[in-house]
Amino acid sequence: MMEPVFTCSIDDGHPSDMKTAELLGKHGLRGTFFVPIRNCEGDEVLPDEKICELGRHFEIGSHTMDHRYLKKVDIWHAYHQINDGKSRLEDMLGVQVNGFCYPGGRYTARDVELVKACRFTYARTTMNLRFDAGNRPYEMPTTVQLYPHDRAVYVRNFAGSGNWLQRVEGLRLALQHGDWIRRLYAMFDYACRHGKTFHLWGHSKQFDELNAWTELDAFFAHVAARVPFQNRLTNEQLAARSLYASAAPIVKSA
Repeated sequence: MMEPVFTCSIDDGHPSDMKTAELLGKHGLRGTFFVPIRNCEGDEVLPDEKICELGRHFEIGSHTMDHRYLKKVDIWHAYHQINDGKSRLEDMLGVQVNGFCYPGGRYTARDVELVKACRFTYARTTMNLRFDAGNRPYEMPTTVQLYPHDRAVYVRNFAGSGNWLQRVEGLRLALQHGDWIRRLYAMFDYACRHGKTFHLWGHSKQFDELNAWTELDAFFAHVAARVPFQNRLTNEQLAARSLYASAAPIVKSA
């Protein structure tokens, strides 16, 4: 039986990310924070010194320069959003930034090519209901967002995002549980029983709005009790492990 894998990614660089990071650290979990330099929607973003503090313990990925939906801008604007966001973070952190996340999950094939051209090694999407890292490093899927979506949201996402065979079990579990916390545990426990990957993502600002910190703390404790330390990964580590596995030669028995 394969062991489960856990990864967590948090978007938008809101100041509440520091509280999410504190809970991840409390339970010995790794995670990735996708941070824009500014947010054109007006939400507050962590100051440089806090991003650097976060980066000393967790992976920092780019979320564009201004949290722009790439699908809505021309190619030159998209390029500068992708490239300049990466450059600013690298100057700030003093390390290479390899991960990218498409704001709002809204992107085109053009944007995937731009992310590759800007020397990222992987990118995360908002496709949900998956229990694996996929086979496209620049379109990494997720399992579930930490948010009380109703069932209709999962049906729409399932219908519109493709990869139905790989997502049908996730949809079944999402529809089976109306309560979002029970849904979260049911999907994670499925990943544990079957030795799958569980990718949780969300926004710390929403955790604040929902006052969900107690629930998040309890869930992280549950994860730490079930997932071996070596399988608690950043998004970058998951992408690298998945790429290595897909490239490994198949050994046939005599």
